[in-house]
Amino acid sequence: MVQILMMLALLGAMLPAWVAGSTATSMPGGGEPSAVTADQPDTQVIQWNRTLLEILRTPGAQPPTVHPTRSLAVMHAAIYDAVNAIDRTHRPYVVHVSRVSRQASQAAAAAAAAHRVLVELYPAQQERLDAQLQDSLAQIPEGLPKSLGIRTGLIVAERLLALRSHDESDAPLLPFEPGTDPGDYQLTPPNFAPPVFTHWPDVTPFTLIHADQFRPVPPPALTSDSYSDSFNEIKALGIIDSATRSADQTELARFWGGAIQNYWNEIAQTAAVAQSLTTAQSARLFALLNLTIADGVIGFYDAKYTYQFWRPVTAIRAADTDDNPETMADPTWTPLTGTTPPDPSYPGAHAVVSAAGAAVLTFFFDRDDSSFAVSSEVLPEVERSFTSFTAAADEATFSRIVAGVHFRFDLTAGQALGRDIAEYVVTHVLVPRHLARDADNR
Repeated sequence: MVQILMMLALLGAMLPAWVAGSTATSMPGGGEPSAVTADQPDTQVIQWNRTLLEILRTPGAQPPTVHPTRSLAVMHAAIYDAVNAIDRTHRPYVVHVSRVSRQASQAAAAAAAAHRVLVELYPAQQERLDAQLQDSLAQIPEGLPKSLGIRTGLIVAERLLALRSHDESDAPLLPFEPGTDPGDYQLTPPNFAPPVFTHWPDVTPFTLIHADQFRPVPPPALTSDSYSDSFNEIKALGIIDSATRSADQTELARFWGGAIQNYWNEIAQTAAVAQSLTTAQSARLFALLNLTIADGVIGFYDAKYTYQFWRPVTAIRAADTDDNPETMADPTWTPLTGTTPPDPSYPGAHAVVSAAGAAVLTFFFDRDDSSFAVSSEVLPEVERSFTSFTAAADEATFSRIVAGVHFRFDLTAGQALGRDIAEYVVTHVLVPRHLARDADNR
């Protein structure tokens, strides 16, 4: 509460004098302020999502040992619980604040919650975040509803930050010793960088009971037809100077080469604007999306470091050791990307996140067909258009084959993992209050 009061003091003239000294969550004297329209199209949730994405794109802003999906999940969980404390239509995620006036400003609650979380996670960005908060609050009429919304957002953010403060995300990387047998993950050329996020399987999930709840079955045996087919497919399509990869496939491989969670947040922004979602609707959409993706990342790192399967560049260069007559070695084979992500191959991260993202958006909007364009995180001014969430997910997934960094079976397993986690999340958390008991019994 001390931190909340300090933040209220910093907000200064924007709040009535009684707020800074209040510890209650209900209206003073039991009265209700004048009505606040809650069904206007959202601006705050989307704007703060954009702000965080901009921070994540800023070189050096994100700690290298903390996955950015954690920040997206924490911020949007705080926004959701703050807005839902006012809206009261769905079950809280983890923070329940009682007796909040329905007339409190949902927009102010969203802005205050997002700002408080991001200042905690990115203290070096405070000047930028303070400017964004000032701009956000300037869009909201002065008065008691605004003050109550700000206070609700701060209370929720503080509690959520406290709950996630011991989730093992700040633990040191676990030591990793590459194997020496065929199929074992090896450090990959040209940089032979050490593997990343070795500690992430131990991070406390946001919604799952445990990280391996939907762990996929092991990858196929090196002598199997499934392995041979996937090997030869990527060997031909994924090589840097492939004669079989089309110009469009080369573009899509490069197009999807950025942080995949950012693409799906951008897609969600486009859909939210197109559908004129309210603040409460946007808060729930982005919370569902980012809680699912965050747990998808925990889940796929659990599987990656359980199976420790080699990457295509290693497999193709060392194919003479795999005891499979259908695979032929090419000791100079190099993927289109030139480099390979520094972690085991199975399952594919793009597949997990994209399948999860498409499943959440399809569930939320109750339809898969949706026409939209996506901008690339790494190819400026390039867009690709789609007529469904699934089509975008399938292309993002396939891009990893033509980029030369994943076998098809990596991606098939990843898609199943992403869909399983998404189905679990949308049926167990942030559910309508009248369905909460049914969700608990699933």
